[in-house]
This record gives sequence, structure tokens and C-alpha cells, in this order.
Amino acid sequence: MLVHEIWEAVGEGGMVLHTCCLAGPRGQECRRTLPRTARLLKTFEAGSHFEALTIYNRFLGRERYTTQQPWDFEPYPEEWVREQ
Repeated sequence: MLVHEIWEAVGEGGMVLHTCCLAGPRGQECRRTLPRTARLLKTFEAGSHFEALTIYNRFLGRERYTTQQPWDFEPYPEEWVREQ
């Protein structure tokens, strides 16, 4: 299981933008793209990319996450878990 973060930022024209990224070092590049005014809405744990985006979409009230990519269902590498 890895910890993920859901961030919210207000973009140009007042558009609300959401981002889901990994907590810790693997999410650093993602967080650098966020404006300083972005706020962390939620942290959660997930064991795969599919599980993470399912939780993310549910949190935002979006349709169920679907994918054609088999790797989306694979557990995160143990190395990533140790890094976090």
C-alpha cells in the first residue's frame, strides 16, 4: 500500500483543478507543478494504480474509473513501498 494525496487548486478563470499524486519522494515532481495556493484535500492508501484512481474518482463524485491497461491492476512495486 502507498499513500496518495488529492490536491485542489484554482486555475485561470476560477476553474477548480484536482490532482492525485503519490505522497513522499515519488510525488515530488507532481507537487512542484501545483500553485502555492493549492491545498491538500485528502490522503489515502491504495495498493495499485487502479485502486488509487477508483478512490480518487469516488472522492470527487466522478464516474467509475476504467482502464484497458493490465499494469493498472498490478500491485505497486515493493521498492516504492520501501521508499515511501
